[in-house]
Amino acid sequence: MNKTPTNIRLRDLRIKKGLTQYQLARILGFRHNTAISRYETGRKRPNLETAQRIALALGATVEEIFLP
Repeated sequence: MNKTPTNIRLRDLRIKKGLTQYQLARILGFRHNTAISRYETGRKRPNLETAQRIALALGATVEEIFLP
C-alpha cells in the first residue's frame, strides 16, 4: 500500500514525465497552472473528471495517484 501523500505522488509523476505544472495544465485545458499548484500543495483536490484526465496525461490510474 502506497503511504505517500497524494500531492507528492502527483508532483513526482509529473516530474517523472518531464512536465512543468504549466505544461500539465495546458494538456488538461487549463489556462494557468494555479489548479495544478493547488493539487500538488494539498490545498485542493480535483473532481473525479479532472482526476481521470490527470491520470491519463501522466500514464497512471486515478487509484495510483489519488487514493491513499
